[in-house]
Amino acid sequence: MLKGLGNIGDMAKMMKQAQEMQSKMTEMQDALHSIMVVGESGAGLVKATASAKGELKALDIDPSIFNGDDKEVVEDLILAAIKDAQSKAADRSQEELGKITESLGLPADIKLPF
Repeated sequence: MLKGLGNIGDMAKMMKQAQEMQSKMTEMQDALHSIMVVGESGAGLVKATASAKGELKALDIDPSIFNGDDKEVVEDLILAAIKDAQSKAADRSQEELGKITESLGLPADIKLPF
């Protein structure tokens, strides 16, 4: 008669896992602000540092590239370094997310909203 109530324990377990995942996701989001990645262009002449959240934090430009005639080249190098940093930030963010999903027994490539 109470045959269907056997799944209540499974539901409670799922709810606990969901809460645990939410907690870990919040922790990861906070951690992504402190994880830094460096993107480079021009063989290291321009370096852009970004958080794993993708926020640009610093830009380091070798003074040897400053020549009035090469303005467009310098601009391209800066953009390339920033794009490289943002790409590395996205990769690092996915790597950190994969660690969480794996620890919860979920597939590493699961798509979760942020």
